[in-house]
Amino acid sequence: MEKKIRVLIAKPGLDGHDRGAKVVSKALRDAGMEVIYTGLRQTPEQIVKAAIQEDVDVIGLSILSGAHMSICKKVLDLMKENDIENIPVFVGGIIPEDDARELKKMGIKEVFGPGTPLSTIVEKIKGLFAEV
Repeated sequence: MEKKIRVLIAKPGLDGHDRGAKVVSKALRDAGMEVIYTGLRQTPEQIVKAAIQEDVDVIGLSILSGAHMSICKKVLDLMKENDIENIPVFVGGIIPEDDARELKKMGIKEVFGPGTPLSTIVEKIKGLFAEV
């Protein structure tokens, strides 16, 4: 029996818009993945703690607040402190191309903007899981 990919979807910061996170979560479930959605307004500490407790394979952050650089850095730093930096992280949101490049340099594996086909997100996450 093939192992289901466990994906944590989190909404860090003060952003209260979660439609995109829920749509992506449903698409991942429909593709056979197990999705843990943490809900709105999660701190980086809560996200890392949930990732550890849920033993996830991939972490997805949905950020529309414009705070993607600082939030992603904090999450990645906390992951390193907790010895889970091997878990790939992807980000979705309205993220300028220059910031997306910087996020990838920082260690974010994928950045998805508005209008990214759900099938692309599913395939990229399968690819991230295969790399682990």
